[in-house]
Amino acid sequence: MEMMSILIGALVGLVGGGAVVYLVLNAAMKKRSDVILKEAEVQAEALKKEKIVQAKEKFLQLKEEHEKEVREREKHVNQAQEKAKQREQQLSRQQQDLGNKEKQVDRLKEDLQQKINGLERRQEETEKLHTKQVHLLESMSGLNAEDAKKQLVESLKDEARTAAMATIKDIQEEAKLTANKEAKRIVIQTIQRVATEHAVENSVSVFHIENDDVKGRIIGREGRNIRTLEEATGVEIIVDDTPGAIILSCFDAVRREVARLSLHQLVKDGRIHPARIEEIVAKTKKHLEEEILETGKRTCIDLGIHGLHGELMRMVGRMKYRSSYGQNLLQHSREVANLSAIMAAELGLNPKAAKRAGLLHDIGKVPDEEPELPHALLGMKMAEKFGEKPDVCNAIGAHHDEIEMTTLLSPIIQACDAISGARPGARREATEAYIQRLKDLESLAMSYNGVTKAFAIQAGRELRVMVESEKISDVQSDELSLRIADRIMNEMTYPGQVKITVIREKRSVAVAK
Repeated sequence: MEMMSILIGALVGLVGGGAVVYLVLNAAMKKRSDVILKEAEVQAEALKKEKIVQAKEKFLQLKEEHEKEVREREKHVNQAQEKAKQREQQLSRQQQDLGNKEKQVDRLKEDLQQKINGLERRQEETEKLHTKQVHLLESMSGLNAEDAKKQLVESLKDEARTAAMATIKDIQEEAKLTANKEAKRIVIQTIQRVATEHAVENSVSVFHIENDDVKGRIIGREGRNIRTLEEATGVEIIVDDTPGAIILSCFDAVRREVARLSLHQLVKDGRIHPARIEEIVAKTKKHLEEEILETGKRTCIDLGIHGLHGELMRMVGRMKYRSSYGQNLLQHSREVANLSAIMAAELGLNPKAAKRAGLLHDIGKVPDEEPELPHALLGMKMAEKFGEKPDVCNAIGAHHDEIEMTTLLSPIIQACDAISGARPGARREATEAYIQRLKDLESLAMSYNGVTKAFAIQAGRELRVMVESEKISDVQSDELSLRIADRIMNEMTYPGQVKITVIREKRSVAVAK
């Protein structure tokens, strides 16, 4: 019982102590929360004042920017109004000037009309005076105007006959003095003239095929293969009913050879499609350039000519694919070189220099570009550029009398050129003019910006012009064809009509790696 009382007392004491501790802690916590609340209110008030200050500053800044923008706009408006006023004043002055000019034009018209009337009156007076003078002269001479004209014409005829007879007499006397000399020159040229081989100049090559099935593969689907080949080489390819043959038509022998070799390679390989055609044509052109250089080297070795510049050797090689008046140019130049060496040796001159000049005398006919210069002068400039001696250069430039002959080699080259080139043939000048017309057609088209290639085909009846798609649009292509046609009509002489085809192709190529 006593133990129970003790426990109850202890429990009551414990509860009372806990209550006291709770009351003390609660009072402390309430005091702490009041302090924290007051601090928070102070911080909130300070933050509020700071935000109000920042808002006022931002408002003032925006107000200032707005006022600045308004001032700028007012300034621009004032400037625009000032410009409009100036423009209005200028238009007013121009309108006033135009009115003054119209008045001046009206006055000038009146003055001009008065002058015209005065001139008409003077012309009438002059005609009356002329008629009066003619009648007076007729009455004084006893002849009318027609009879006087006839007498004057007869008198002039008599004077002309007298002057012509005197001139003929002088020419005959001069001919008698030079007859002996001229006869010797003709006899020497006749003795020296030799029979030479001539290559018949043409603009057609024949490519032989084993069977006609190859023709279909060369033409390709919807003709795309043959079109690609013609565009890449500039040669017209004629596939007709001729058995076992395809015709290659072009005035440029180098182009024909590129087309022939490319066709041979394509038929041999069997793969014929546009991409393969372009690849083979590019390789063939490179191979032909190497062959041309090799031909030039072999020619120099055969003739015993040393130290010739590589570019001049290439020009000599190109002569193989060039004909002049129906004569292969390389054979003609070799012949002139040999004749010149023989003649120089007979005259006691340097045969090696004569042979060198004879070989190079026509290199002006095979340049990569054809400037507006005679081939003799162009060849002389090329020889000077690549280090040939002055006597050789003069012989090249003077063999057609474009410049004065200053060395003894020059007349020798001229004589040997005439010996080698002299032959009968009434159509040679017509052939040369035909080829020159085709070249002029291509040069005319190439003179326009944006044109990459130009090919004269169909014997000059068609001109195909390739243009860059980046520089020439479709509309500009139409304008270009019209301009070229207009220039051909105004500047060239040609039979029939010429069709101008402008080809614009855009290719987009990407490579996946």
